[in-house]
Amino acid sequence: MKTVRLPSGEYVPALGMGTWYFGENRASRAEEIATLRLGLDLGLTLIDTAEMYGEGRSEALISEAITGRRDEAFLVSKVYPHNASREAAVAACERSLRRLDTDRIDLYLLHWRGNVPLAETIEAFMALKRSGKIRHYGVSNLDVADMQELWSVPGGSVTQTDQVLYNLARRASEWDLLPWLRERHVPIMAYSPIEQAKLLRNTQLANFANAHGMTPAQAALAWLLANDDIIVIPKTGQRERLKENLGALDHVLTKAQLAELDRSFPPPSGPQPLEML
Repeated sequence: MKTVRLPSGEYVPALGMGTWYFGENRASRAEEIATLRLGLDLGLTLIDTAEMYGEGRSEALISEAITGRRDEAFLVSKVYPHNASREAAVAACERSLRRLDTDRIDLYLLHWRGNVPLAETIEAFMALKRSGKIRHYGVSNLDVADMQELWSVPGGSVTQTDQVLYNLARRASEWDLLPWLRERHVPIMAYSPIEQAKLLRNTQLANFANAHGMTPAQAALAWLLANDDIIVIPKTGQRERLKENLGALDHVLTKAQLAELDRSFPPPSGPQPLEML
């Protein structure tokens, strides 16, 4: 399994598993659990969730999926902005811990920027880390100005990742955010890497994938995995799709292939606001 180094020095899988909408449909629950368990078997040990996902139902489903295998998983969860205050963040984390049935979250993120000052959120995160309830902390959906502010508060520069919307069709972060993070050796965690399956219907991507012996999903994931500092977390609740996603690691794109994708999906030519879903 390809890995990415966090600022802490710890290595995590470059390809993980997203769980948005997991636990919300009783009919798909068994398959979602089986998919997560297969992912652990295949080395996709980073599992991303949030208290927002099904208002905790995703976390509860993950708990069932990793029963007896907690130490194999690297768990990422996220706190709502309105729960990111000094006391509320601690309470929210404790609720997530109960739903996940674990004594620690490996990486705890601020889900997006809200009204709570970043300094207060980081103060709560540092307290959670000191108590052992989280091992690392980071942020999500923060653009470069937010990151600059974050770096100015005590403990802000210990941030381990910025989880953002990043895929072939959403490349705004490449203009300034990604270079800023790279200067500080902070990896991006790319969510919705196939644009919630919309990229699978893109004719240009389909033609590229067909010409190079891969599926459109594998092409989109391989494009992100060509970087050594990007963690990719596609979401699927189906085992066959999971195995297809894993196959992206077998396709190391050449410079010519990357240039071909740049022509079909051009990088930004100027600053753009960071998008989010």
